[in-house]
Amino acid sequence: MTADIAQRVVETGVVAIIRGTDPETAIETVDALRRGGVDVVEVTANTNGVLDMIRDVSSTFTAEEITVGAGTVLDSETARAVLLAGAEFVVTPSFDAETVETANRYGATSVVGIATPTEALEAYTTGADMVKVFPASTHGPEFVSALGGPLGHIPVVPTGGVSLDNVGAFFDAGASAVGVGSSIVDNAAIARGDYEAITANARAFVDAVETARD
Repeated sequence: MTADIAQRVVETGVVAIIRGTDPETAIETVDALRRGGVDVVEVTANTNGVLDMIRDVSSTFTAEEITVGAGTVLDSETARAVLLAGAEFVVTPSFDAETVETANRYGATSVVGIATPTEALEAYTTGADMVKVFPASTHGPEFVSALGGPLGHIPVVPTGGVSLDNVGAFFDAGASAVGVGSSIVDNAAIARGDYEAITANARAFVDAVETARD
């Protein structure tokens, strides 16, 4: 299962991050992302009602339609809670060995936040499936490229500040996928019920990734 989810993340190329939205909008938001071609979504654990949101998404969409995970997972207790609610992967902002071990125990994929080569290697050795260069806006594509020199076997997912302006550069530098928040999941658009804007954002990122990979 872990390999399958990690592979889907790579194939889709974009993980859409849902943070701070009203739980009542979750299904429409995820459906809008799916229509735009983004079928991997992450609901952050610091979003009110995150467990219910994950349960709702898991029960509404089939596994073929949507892969749902939880982000901003800080500890093993939170990891266990979101996985029991139906999350198929966990994303962390930093490296915590117990969180990775909990994900492995439940057969779930883990994408672990790192900021140095040492952290990347430690996370991967502990059992992380992928590492999240975070914040990507600070480290930039140059860091991703440099990391790929000695650690090219570790899949890298830059997150935090990824936009249409720089997504191509991150893939050119060797990114396996990217995590994207407000540039896709525009909370203002959701608040006014403009889900077509979410679909358009998702489609624009999918197109940009395809272009970068060609």
